[in-house]
This record gives sequence, C-alpha cells and structure tokens, in this order.
Amino acid sequence: MSSKPVYPILIAFAVLVSFNAAAQSKQGSAGQGIKQDAKTVGHGVAEGARDVGHATSHVAKKVGHGAREAGIGIGHGAREGWDATKHAVKHVFGKDH
Repeated sequence: MSSKPVYPILIAFAVLVSFNAAAQSKQGSAGQGIKQDAKTVGHGVAEGARDVGHATSHVAKKVGHGAREAGIGIGHGAREGWDATKHAVKHVFGKDH
C-alpha cells in the first residue's frame, strides 16, 4: 500500500472514532468508551505505520538490487574496456604474439 492514501484514511478513521467517543460520553460510560476508542485508533495507526514501513522496505530492496545490478554491469564494462586497451597497446608495440 502506498503511503499517500494511508494518511487520509488514518485521519478519517481518527475523526470517526473521536465523534463516536463524543457520542458515547453523553450516554454514560464515557471513560471506558474513550479508552476503547483510543485503543482502536492506536491499533489503526499502528497498522497504517506497519503498512508504510513494509512499502518503504520493499522499495528500498528494489532500489538496492537495481544499484547492485548496475554496479556489476559497470564492473564488467570496465573490465572489458581494460582488456581492449591492454590488447591494443600490445598490438601497437608488437607484443601480442
């Protein structure tokens, strides 16, 4: 899940729960209802943060693997360039027998 839609969902959820808590506080057992609602909001925020963390980890791994592959490609290209230069120098100076 992308982090962009997570934040508005979390905010909407927190607002909904706070309205629910306000409605319950007028009915009697306000303290227990508010505690339960706060706990529910906490779980929602934690789940959203976990989803963002997983998405970030996934992207970081993709970038890391891509960088590794690019580094390997550059290394192979540099080696081939060095071998070609070495061969050309030997050929110019007549040492490629």
